[in-house]
Amino acid sequence: MRNIYTIHHTEELHNDIYFSLNNSGLAVQFQPVGQVIADSDNEAFIYIVEEAGVYSYLSFPKKVWPALVQVVQNGRNPFLYPNIELTNFFEELESLLWNIQGNDNYGSAFVQAVEESFGVIFNA
Repeated sequence: MRNIYTIHHTEELHNDIYFSLNNSGLAVQFQPVGQVIADSDNEAFIYIVEEAGVYSYLSFPKKVWPALVQVVQNGRNPFLYPNIELTNFFEELESLLWNIQGNDNYGSAFVQAVEESFGVIFNA
């Protein structure tokens, strides 16, 4: 069974976006895999990491999507606090967003939520 860690906090430091897990006392030993996928059932984006030889998920729920908009606008990868760069995140997320737009294969509620939250990206 994969571990799923939910991102709850965001912070901008020196023009970089930092995300924090719901358990700030957790000692993370993640290796970024560099892939972002959609979890349309839970209205979240998932970043895959390797943890002790197995894949785990970092879940980015709707409440942190404004920070994801900033990531795409900045064109830079974010970080997991304290200092793990989420490699390939920007490129993967941007590509996925364009694939979701107008694509009801992801479910109409999820597509609508993405189009509303990331409208500034689609209208740029």
